[in-house]
Amino acid sequence: MSLLKFESMLKTNSVYFFDLVEFEEIIIHYIDAGKVSLAKKAVKLGLEQHPQSIDLKLLMVELYLTDNEIDKASKLLKSIEVLEPHNEEVFIQKATIESKRGSHKEAIINLEKALSFTDDKIDVWSLMGMEYLYLDDFENARLSFSKCIAVDYEDYSALYNIVYCFDMEKQHEEAIIYLNSYLNKNPYCEVAWHQLGRQYFVLKLYKEALTSFDYAVLIDESFIGGYLEKAKTLEELGNYQEAIDNYLITLELDDPTAFAFVRVGECYEKLNKLDAAISYYKKAVHEDPLLEKAWILLTNVYFQQENYQKAAYYIAKALKIDEDNALYWRRYSEINLKLSFFEEAVSGFRNCLKLGDNSPEIYIGLTDVLSFLGEFDDALHVLLDARKVYKDFAEVEYRLVGLFFVLNKEKKAFTHLINGMKIDYEYHTILNELYPTVYDHVEIQKLLTNFKKATE
Repeated sequence: MSLLKFESMLKTNSVYFFDLVEFEEIIIHYIDAGKVSLAKKAVKLGLEQHPQSIDLKLLMVELYLTDNEIDKASKLLKSIEVLEPHNEEVFIQKATIESKRGSHKEAIINLEKALSFTDDKIDVWSLMGMEYLYLDDFENARLSFSKCIAVDYEDYSALYNIVYCFDMEKQHEEAIIYLNSYLNKNPYCEVAWHQLGRQYFVLKLYKEALTSFDYAVLIDESFIGGYLEKAKTLEELGNYQEAIDNYLITLELDDPTAFAFVRVGECYEKLNKLDAAISYYKKAVHEDPLLEKAWILLTNVYFQQENYQKAAYYIAKALKIDEDNALYWRRYSEINLKLSFFEEAVSGFRNCLKLGDNSPEIYIGLTDVLSFLGEFDDALHVLLDARKVYKDFAEVEYRLVGLFFVLNKEKKAFTHLINGMKIDYEYHTILNELYPTVYDHVEIQKLLTNFKKATE
């Protein structure tokens, strides 16, 4: 009623009287609704009618901070502190100001002062915990949040923060001990069972994790997070059909997500039910067209099925989203080789090198395609670059033999042949596969025969 009366007053420019409690209710309503300008108007009118009200002034400080007007907030707080030096809200707001300035240690000092003046310590401990988190002081943060839990076992925000502190310090065993202790006192807390399961999962104790997630969803049958973690755990245990069933439950409980569709698809793929996997990957990209993982999974399934045309279509989708992914370009090259699109394969391999993927198979793949296209000089340059990275590599040495021979640099070809034979004599057969005329050359055969006799 007072809210309607206040808004009516604003529309008609009339002035109505409100008692202090009414003003506070109106202001808090506007703050909660995010209507800062209306809240400021209410504070201004409230202070005109109740100029001595500390509570209204403190609400004005809160509004200044909402608008990041730190200097105004600080100045007003100083005047309030003179009037009420033992008001806990003064020190809480001073802490907020110090926190906004990045002075988290000073914020904690002010919160400690607030603790000495307040009966409602939980909110202050929670704020202190957050300040310790800003300082990466996870032990003190955890201790602060633990004090909240000691007073209110259903303060799940504090519980999450305690587990977060354990996670950041990689103290998963300690987290398990804490959560089991908590569950002894509050056994029907699905949040705690869920968090306990996560700790077991990190330690790869999947059976224990599964038991924890089972309790979580038994307590709350609509706990989506519980079903998701349970499904992930079932995957790790190799129970893919059960994992699918749990992912599907999440889709029934809430709007479908691309993440769940992808996970279902991956489970079907592990069950070798590729058509079902494809169906769910397609649902994932329909739900989120920018989810490149789903596009690459579709690519890989079609590649596995030797449907290279469709694989090419889907790899193009993935590359359109992330053209700086060397793994995608590698797959792009592999697909185009299967389709006999050699120029495209060359482009893909070159992009891999440009993006830092200088693995041997990239150099060798690019060399072999360039050689097939008759671009022997380019192929040679690629191999020489490879040799700088991979010394004493038989795959490189024998290819250099073929290329130098083709380019009429026989002396260098013989040098690399000797190098190759020293590294791995048996691998010389690659010459016959890639450069049969070079392999059949009299001098090459002579060197191969003499080397074999010398090492027998």
